[in-house]
Amino acid sequence: DFSEDTYRTLCAADAAVMLLDGAKGVEAQTIKLFTVCRKRGIPIFTFINKMDRAAKNPFDLIDELEKVLGIRSTPINWPIGTDGDFQGVYVRESEEVLLFDNETKDHGASMVKSISAGINDEETLKKILSDHHYETLKNDIELLDMAGDPFDLDKILAGELTPVFFGSAITNFGVEPFLKKFLEIAPGPQAHETSEGVIAPDEDFFSGFVFKIQANMDPNHRDRMSFMRICSGKFEKGMSVKHMRSGKKITLAQPQQFMAQDRTIVEDAYAGDIIGLFDPGIFRIGDTVTTSSKNFNFANIPVFPPEHFARVQPKDSMKRKQFLKGIEQLSEEGAVQLYKQPGIGTETYIMGVVGVLQFEVLEHRLKTEYGVDILRNNLNYRFARWCSKQDESADIDFSKLTLTSTSMLVLDRDEMPVVLFESEWAISWALEHNEGLKLDDIHER
Repeated sequence: DFSEDTYRTLCAADAAVMLLDGAKGVEAQTIKLFTVCRKRGIPIFTFINKMDRAAKNPFDLIDELEKVLGIRSTPINWPIGTDGDFQGVYVRESEEVLLFDNETKDHGASMVKSISAGINDEETLKKILSDHHYETLKNDIELLDMAGDPFDLDKILAGELTPVFFGSAITNFGVEPFLKKFLEIAPGPQAHETSEGVIAPDEDFFSGFVFKIQANMDPNHRDRMSFMRICSGKFEKGMSVKHMRSGKKITLAQPQQFMAQDRTIVEDAYAGDIIGLFDPGIFRIGDTVTTSSKNFNFANIPVFPPEHFARVQPKDSMKRKQFLKGIEQLSEEGAVQLYKQPGIGTETYIMGVVGVLQFEVLEHRLKTEYGVDILRNNLNYRFARWCSKQDESADIDFSKLTLTSTSMLVLDRDEMPVVLFESEWAISWALEHNEGLKLDDIHER
């Protein structure tokens, strides 16, 4: 389960690590996140985990990547033994066997035993592997060399080919070699599209965009933190920048970087870095700041469609003010999407979330941060679609759309018309009965 934050974070990343469960393979959440990476052309590095437990055949896992996600793969290493009989991995490039020691319980603190031997060095490999494991490994590597995709850095950086690593994260086996290879071939800070062209990371002016907002990170202080990806130039503590949405000059004071619960004050930072800024309510997700004399905005951060919906209201009507403040803050953060029905007051709202557990997060945060208990009534809607016109000349009144009885027209926090549907059939029906209507599953603010 994850929130829309997970999607948005990918908009600030230059590469992504895709962690797959060796027993489950590609899961529904993986498909959604992969789609975002594919649209942005982000390089993907795959780590197939839990190989020390019961797991699928590695060829089936590789095949799943291609058939389900539509991306070719090139295994960097290959597992020896599966289904609880994990012996280690064979590193193809260095022709090296890394042996897995199931008896060691120090989570990778011990040095991993490695043996350098080519796949045809039967004498050496049979000293450390059984006949069965050696023959299986030899056949697997020969098949990969003959029919698999070769390592191609250009295709990897273009997001067309994913390097695959096998290991066991809980025992730390295979993690260090993965991280070393990741550092070796992952791209540095990339150029970003703007309304006025491409901004390269080595531009002499500072620029960045806000991709995440989080309030009340410190329960003792009602702080609000905006997270910014630096896209070009050098950031310096206390610098004055132009806030493009408002056109105002603002000072970026008390910048911080985070590692778990630890915070450190940042004196300077560069393209590719993420910094946290204390935010008195200035920023919104997608905001651009810069020291450049030019006016531009970075490409909009998309709003992704929620999949779970509920009608919420405060249990105590006397706490309506705190309720409205809380849901407005959570909506600004992007933790939930807020909808209201046209012509109906603000006593109740419809909330949309990507993952169902976000409703529990919503209830907890409203109670602990704003002192509000809520009533939640889950709704049967499964799809949210933003309304637009196929052609600007189309004569469509969004407030008078012809919809099925189970569909509902609502407005999002930007007053944009959105239709909530219970089924894909209802979406098709709406398109058939409203000429010129376009329904978008992803919306850019």
